Amino acid sequence: MKLLIILLFTSTVLACFSSPSLTHSRPKIQWLLVDNFEQKKLTNWTIIDTQNNTTPFVANPQITEILKEGDNHFLVKKPAKDGLVGNRKALSFVQLPQAVAIGEVYTFYTEILVERFPNNHVFGLSNMDADGIIEHAYNAFEPMLRVTDKNESNGFKNDGTLMVKIDSDDKYRQYSKVQHYLSGKSAAPLQPSHWYKIWYVVNNSLVVDGGQTYDVFMQGGEFPEQTMVFKNANFRMKRELPLTYFFATCNTGPHKSPYGNGGLMYDNIYMSKGINLSLPYAN
Repeated sequence: MKLLIILLFTSTVLACFSSPSLTHSRPKIQWLLVDNFEQKKLTNWTIIDTQNNTTPFVANPQITEILKEGDNHFLVKKPAKDGLVGNRKALSFVQLPQAVAIGEVYTFYTEILVERFPNNHVFGLSNMDADGIIEHAYNAFEPMLRVTDKNESNGFKNDGTLMVKIDSDDKYRQYSKVQHYLSGKSAAPLQPSHWYKIWYVVNNSLVVDGGQTYDVFMQGGEFPEQTMVFKNANFRMKRELPLTYFFATCNTGPHKSPYGNGGLMYDNIYMSKGINLSLPYAN
């Protein structure tokens, strides 16, 4: 009897050590690098000003370049140098390393820093090709995030809080501030000179399947820990096509009422299949 107990115990121990769950850790979800700007010169990006109404005319007025602070490189984007007005569509975009097919969910990660207000910036993803982005500009976006304190044409004053796209019949209320999701209280305006980490989980399924939406998570400023700040924001156009480009644009505003040329910095742009709320460079 004692021998039988010993044999049973031994076989149980061996089975535990041979169990896949104990001998093989789960594979980490892979992050794909879009750009972390750790190079001396910007490559693979298209930089173009498609509504350049500067007076006197200045060719290629947008500032989109790599800067270095300490050991870190990052991208700064402005519609034009300070005091120059009339560059209405300062586009910058780069092809994704992997297209997001219809029916797929991908997580995108981007770090941003507001140089200063006033400004008017938008970034996100497009399912158009390069020619389509150049032609359609803002309407080339699908999931998009907005940073601005500009006055809308109806007089409404934005305050610099990060915003997402929402469906609305009110043409002046096409965006919503991100929020403390559980309480529904709006988040505070972004603090200049502070880096924010943003995860946006993009559902590129068909509308009838609950897709063409994105959830946003944020860390930085008033959010010391990663926090859901918006659920089910809406794609802008809902074309139901594969997402193929990361896209950013900014705008000086018109000559009569300029918005301001404050810059927005970008760093560590990554993408990962599925829902992945880890830090890309911590893997």
